[in-house]
This record gives sequence, C-alpha cells and structure tokens, in this order.
Amino acid sequence: MAEELGRRERKKQATRQALIAAAVRLFEERGYEQTTVAEIAEAADVSTRTFFLHFPAKEDVLLANTEVRVDLGLRAIERRRPGEAAAEVLAQAVEEMIVNAWSTDLPSGLAALRAGLVTSSPAVQARLLQRLLAAHAELAEALRQAYPQELDEVVAAALVGAVIGAVGAAGLAGLRRGDTPDQVRDAMSRAVGIALR
Repeated sequence: MAEELGRRERKKQATRQALIAAAVRLFEERGYEQTTVAEIAEAADVSTRTFFLHFPAKEDVLLANTEVRVDLGLRAIERRRPGEAAAEVLAQAVEEMIVNAWSTDLPSGLAALRAGLVTSSPAVQARLLQRLLAAHAELAEALRQAYPQELDEVVAAALVGAVIGAVGAAGLAGLRRGDTPDQVRDAMSRAVGIALR
C-alpha cells in the first residue's frame, strides 16, 4: 500500500511538472493571454479536468510551488531554538524559502516568466497579491505564536511584511535588470538583512 501511494504521488508530481513545463513553453511561444488551459493540458497530454485537479486557474501555474515554500517557512519557524531572536528565525525561514525557489522555479524558467507577467498581466498581479497576502498572514501568525511574550499581531505582521516585501522587490528588480540567477538570489538574501536592520 505504501509503495502504491509512493507511485501515485510520483505520478501526480510528474503530471504537475509536465503541466508547468508545457505552460512555460506555450507562454513563451504564444504569450500568456493567448494560451488557454485546454492548450496547456493538451501539450502535457492530460485532460483539462486533470489540469484543474492540479491548478485552480491558469495564473496558478505561474505560482506553482508557493505552498511548498510557505510550508518550509512555517517549519523553520516551528524549529526555532530557545533564545533565538524572532528576527533571526524569520531570516532563516525566508532564506529556506529563497533556496527552494531557486532550486525549483529558476531551472524551469518559471521565475523569469513570472517576473515579466507580474508587470503586464492584471490577472497574474491579482493572483500573486492574493498568494502573498495569504503567505504573509500564515507566516506572521506562526511567528507571533512562536514568540507570544515578545510579538503581538501588529509587530509580527510588520516584521514579516518588511521581509517579504524587501525580498520580492529585490528579486523582481534583479530579474528586470537581467541579473544572473545567482545575482538575483544574492540580492534577495541581502534584502532579508536590510529589512531586519
């Protein structure tokens, strides 16, 4: 049974990756607005229904892996050691999220594509903002719960907001400028420290 579950999960992940790869290719070839969900599904050799089992909307393909990153951040906050400062724990959590983004989104071309569309597609902008707000709320609440004597809702939200905003802005600026992936990652990591000064 466990082997079957493992096989099923691997197949599910392979389908998800095929959908992402097909979407990236089609968005680059035809443009984001001109590409339909049906075309993405066909290029990945799955049904439209299967597409929607993996992604609620076309915009969500561009934001694939964000839930994984938020979970990494939440787990990093949960692993905090006694005596560790909240800012230090948040910095470690966000750094883990950055490393994950680089290992998944950059090789597939997803990060660069998303950066371009964030500035040109209102639908992508809206969905990204929804995701960022949800991630911000989850991380802020986890940080507040980890430090109930030190942080209230406002301070936790401000800390997380400062870091998430700085990292996102630095990454987007680097991608727009044409920096190499390593330069963009370094800029994002530096932004964590700048935000927490």
